Amino acid sequence: MSTLRLGLIGIGNIGRHHADYLLAGKVPRCELRAVCAPNPVKLEPWKERGLTVWTDAEAMMRSGTLDAVLIATPHYQHTALGIAALEAGLHVMVEKPISAHKADAERLLACAQRHPDRVLAGMFQLRVEPRYARIRDLLASGRLGRLQRVSWLITDWFRTDAYYSSGGWRATWKGEGGGVLLNQCLHNLDVLSWILGMPSSVRGFAEFGRWHDIEVEDQVTAYLEWAHGATGVFITSTGEAPGTNRLELAGSRGRLVLENNRLVFLENEADALEWSKTATVGFSKPVTREEELPFENHPAPHAALMENFVAAALDGAPLIAPGADGMHSVELANAIVFSSIRGQTLALPMDGAAWEAELQTRIRDSRFEKVVREVSADDFAQSFRR
Repeated sequence: MSTLRLGLIGIGNIGRHHADYLLAGKVPRCELRAVCAPNPVKLEPWKERGLTVWTDAEAMMRSGTLDAVLIATPHYQHTALGIAALEAGLHVMVEKPISAHKADAERLLACAQRHPDRVLAGMFQLRVEPRYARIRDLLASGRLGRLQRVSWLITDWFRTDAYYSSGGWRATWKGEGGGVLLNQCLHNLDVLSWILGMPSSVRGFAEFGRWHDIEVEDQVTAYLEWAHGATGVFITSTGEAPGTNRLELAGSRGRLVLENNRLVFLENEADALEWSKTATVGFSKPVTREEELPFENHPAPHAALMENFVAAALDGAPLIAPGADGMHSVELANAIVFSSIRGQTLALPMDGAAWEAELQTRIRDSRFEKVVREVSADDFAQSFRR
């Protein structure tokens, strides 16, 4: 097999984005053959672009015309579609999150383990962004010393009420399973787990519908602890403008800050913890020097993840974002909200079944009425250019 024949399930906002770069030939050795959506009217433009169209995803997957699928549907469909695709003998790329909650992610991963010859990957494109790779490499090198503190203040996810009303599934327990954490911040939570490992416990303080007419979280502060002794805070919101995006890591050898497209390392000439033990003057501290670590933004991160997926399927190349890693960000998002609801710290790994039961209760008891006003494709494309 020299070319991967791909089917796309879901042609909403992100699905259209994937289709556009795939049809533009941005991913070598990958041919977008088909798209699937339940509404035949929305499929007409794709038929005109030369694609086979389907309204039944399982029929498409079992047609024998594809080698792989990219799933870009609302969250709750990811697990069932992923399992169906794997059982149909296809390789699978799943948009974030790989599942709406941990228990579903465990079901999807168990299916993947039963079919080790098939590739399961997650669309976590921040892993190819050079800024995060530089941070990860610097930590691995030991230059930051013993990691003491992490903070990520990321409140530049401002969303309008029009955004939330653009789909009936958005910002509902039944349709999405969560809010800002599960939708906007999955990539950031993935980066945290990728560069630092999973924390050992979390304490969440989530506010539900604080700034918008929604029933899920749109403002969150979380406290995190790692087994190696580091602590952290993660703060996010979709109600702040202009908002902030500042990632700071403090270690015994210095401080690393990513903000405003600059990565700056303030490096100690001596380890601060060792300095503290040997210094004879109470207010002395190590001399520091500042270094900017330059990087370029990746020009096409989604396409880069797809190119890696194709290489994994055709050549056996290692995945940048294996499907198994996709459960980490889902678990963090779930645990922060569950901790908030319970009003207590949760140890990780969390009980996925307990959160699933809580989620089902919230879905059953919901009295929220959603007003839907669809956002145009042009509006969504504009958001990618900002």
